[in-house]
Amino acid sequence: MDHWHLGALPNARLIDICARESFLHSCNPPIIHGNLTSDTIFIQHNGLIKIGSVWHRVFSNAIPDDLRSPIRAEREEQRNLHFSPPEYGQVADGTAVDIFSFGMCALEMAVLEIQSNGDTRVTEEAIARARHSLSDPNMREFILSCLVLDPACRPSAHNLLFHRVLFEVHSLKLLAAHCFIQHQYLMPENVVEEKTKVIDLNMVMAEIHRTGRPGVQWRYSEVSFLELDKFLEDVRNGIYPLMNFAASRPLGLPRVLAPPPEDARKAKTPTPEPFDVETRKVVQMQCNMEMNEDRAQWHLTLLLVLEDKLHRQLSYDLLPTDSSKDLATELVHYGFIHEDDCEKLAAFLESTFHKYRSAPS
Repeated sequence: MDHWHLGALPNARLIDICARESFLHSCNPPIIHGNLTSDTIFIQHNGLIKIGSVWHRVFSNAIPDDLRSPIRAEREEQRNLHFSPPEYGQVADGTAVDIFSFGMCALEMAVLEIQSNGDTRVTEEAIARARHSLSDPNMREFILSCLVLDPACRPSAHNLLFHRVLFEVHSLKLLAAHCFIQHQYLMPENVVEEKTKVIDLNMVMAEIHRTGRPGVQWRYSEVSFLELDKFLEDVRNGIYPLMNFAASRPLGLPRVLAPPPEDARKAKTPTPEPFDVETRKVVQMQCNMEMNEDRAQWHLTLLLVLEDKLHRQLSYDLLPTDSSKDLATELVHYGFIHEDDCEKLAAFLESTFHKYRSAPS
């Protein structure tokens, strides 16, 4: 297990870290990590994220002062002080402390490195430059919401899991991944690993030609095959569903094109490709709705916790004709929820629709 590589962690890794913080904060009483830095986040050989040094908050008050000093020294090390919020040492730590530290970690991940001009401690000027360099407005909003000075105004780890930036994937990349997963039975199990052994890493895989100025090339050496394998695993586990690409309703065959009854009986009906049936029950469900930027359509985000603790987050742009019952039925059809949970989810969605649509704008 190694320390993380700041430039090698895509949004899926942010989800991993945020989900672990959400679990700690949801305990009764909440477990506050209190020491979240780039030195206490680890990436395993298979791409999974682990958070270390949780013992800082769990055991620091239960051991003698002479044994507690290394813990305090690690947290107060000069090069890690920028991970601590401004209220550190002035008031009792709450969960907002971890949110600030998580936001600083996300900032380092987004800009690859916060330049400190040789200083052992990262200065406020260096942090300000890093914040101003964020070009993605969604990522900027996500990070700056964690770094607000007032701890009461910072979002919870649970609310951050619903932020759109964590589940934004380029459409072509998402479609390609689902196509790969659907036809994986035609390929070897370790096809990504095998392909990397024979690919010339200096080979150009994509190029953009520009008139009057230099073009842009992407080589295979710029691809993290470890991250690609982890992304495919996330797609396989349902983290990135294709909800917005599926037809909202089954399309009926026009009557003028329908074959005569006698021909239909003779015709061989191809067996449709079955969807995987979800056998796990939903033990917890939460839903959030927000208007799109043009305020013309509702965007729904649904978080489901299955009985084996798997977190499944689905998003969907609601159509005016969508009903809660139809949406729940589709989730059963596509294998996202158990059939027995259909009515319960439909009732939950109906109450959510009423709550947001009846609220004053």
